[in-house]
Amino acid sequence: MLLVPPPFDAELAAALAAAGPATPSGPSPEEIAALRAAPELAVPAADLTGGGAFVTADRTAPGPDGAPDVALLVVSPTAPARNGPRPVIYHAHGGGMVLGTNRAGVEVVLEWARELDAVVVSVEYRLAPDHPYPAGVEDVYAGLLWTARHAAEFGGDPERIIVAGASAGGGLTAALALLSRDRGGPRPIGQVLMYPMLDDRNDTPSAHQMAGVGAWDRKANERAWTAVLGDARGGPDVPAYAAPARATDLSGLPPAFLDVGSAETFRDEVVGYAARIWQAGGVAELHVWPGGFHGFDAFAPHTALSRTARAARVDWLRRLLTS
Repeated sequence: MLLVPPPFDAELAAALAAAGPATPSGPSPEEIAALRAAPELAVPAADLTGGGAFVTADRTAPGPDGAPDVALLVVSPTAPARNGPRPVIYHAHGGGMVLGTNRAGVEVVLEWARELDAVVVSVEYRLAPDHPYPAGVEDVYAGLLWTARHAAEFGGDPERIIVAGASAGGGLTAALALLSRDRGGPRPIGQVLMYPMLDDRNDTPSAHQMAGVGAWDRKANERAWTAVLGDARGGPDVPAYAAPARATDLSGLPPAFLDVGSAETFRDEVVGYAARIWQAGGVAELHVWPGGFHGFDAFAPHTALSRTARAARVDWLRRLLTS
């Protein structure tokens, strides 16, 4: 049966067309090194101060056993705290697990921090294919351990840590929640999974529907997961800490906010993950944004759908922090 892609939101479709020919299949292995060196992928710390609203600091956490230290970006409000120690948003960046730094995507999280009087800690993890699984998730876990132990040093509350990430960072965030639960590590009070990359099997109806369409298609997903897992990708022995959709037990996790576009590769795996959290007795809020492609709100933040999606995340976080 032919799987026809859902239509894009009209505003988003116009923005995608205006950007020129789409490259939904992602970077080839040969292109990754060049993309990592591109200056436009690195956001200078000065751009993150919000005109003096925040101060940035680069810190390091002890890495996993035998691995290098983990680089962390700490962004704190400069104004006095509104109500005691601030909540901490612990952020893992996107980039298909092959690209990105701890500054990538932070501007979105800083919008939350401004609204909620929060501190942001963004982690830089080792990238595939140079560093396949478990390097990335172990680095993210090491950074969380450091954040929980040192939160008070930058005005943060170690009892109110929220973990968050988009795309590959969303997948790592979901894996982090599982890993921290199982190791008896820090207990985040919530997890924000923005169009997360959860399933290495890459075989849902939405993955097939969006082949060659949008901003991240089935081929891009296959390339990225192969970089992380090698020949194990799609096989029977991939652990949940690599691909959270593989988890058989989703009980005991922090409340989750999940969102995804209706017109993107990850739609069905995200919907399925939310459903399984509910089936395990957990708490999850799920939004499927009609006509959204992968990363739509970062690509076209001016559109009505993007503004609605961003507001929904802040609303959920506000409810979480005041409950």
